[in-house]
Amino acid sequence: MSENHLVYSTETGRIKPVPNKSISSKGDGIVRIQKQTAGRKGKGVCVISGLDLENIELTKLAAELKKRCGCGGSVKEGTIEIQGDKRELLKELLESKGFRVKFAGG
Repeated sequence: MSENHLVYSTETGRIKPVPNKSISSKGDGIVRIQKQTAGRKGKGVCVISGLDLENIELTKLAAELKKRCGCGGSVKEGTIEIQGDKRELLKELLESKGFRVKFAGG
């Protein structure tokens, strides 16, 4: 038996094999744009979620979107927040970059 196929350890007991699949935990391939006003004193923001990007790439994309929309925003917990109701423009910009985009919420 090879050393790579360890099935039991005296420290932890029986060891289950771990599959070598790399599954993306950030999304299903569809970028969702949602307008939120709750907890923002009536000011609306567009929340973009479902982007399967690293933090550095996400920050660069957020900077480009803010510049193209002419407004502020931020990156929080893997989502991009853009100030104002710019959903149509954001959809066009993201689709031009090759993302599949859907509107979420009302």
